[in-house]
Amino acid sequence: QVQLVESGGGLVQAGGSLRLSCAASGRTFGMYTMGWFRQAAGKEREFVGGISRSAGTTYYADSVKGRFTISRDDAKNTVYLQMNSLKPDDTAVYYCAARISTIILLSISEYPYWGQGTQVTVSS
Repeated sequence: QVQLVESGGGLVQAGGSLRLSCAASGRTFGMYTMGWFRQAAGKEREFVGGISRSAGTTYYADSVKGRFTISRDDAKNTVYLQMNSLKPDDTAVYYCAARISTIILLSISEYPYWGQGTQVTVSS
């Protein structure tokens, strides 16, 4: 099992940047594909992006492509979500998720492990 803790959320003006972190417990972090998801108030949770184990590949939702970047540091058991050019529509609770896999998974149901989420609010 792995436990995930997100941090780095906050309030930012439109056009600004934030970097979210997701720290994982355990010795096998390198085996996990990591995903970032978000859930805005009144909406369903949606896929933001993911990174495969060994950081071989990344994949992003069209809504964030070119603005968000996912990276990982396996030595620190941490995955990051760098968010630039933020828009009010990016306001949501952001979650990281993990699954032992070689590929990036887009579906919420594919991830057994989740963090508690961190709030990101973008003001206009």
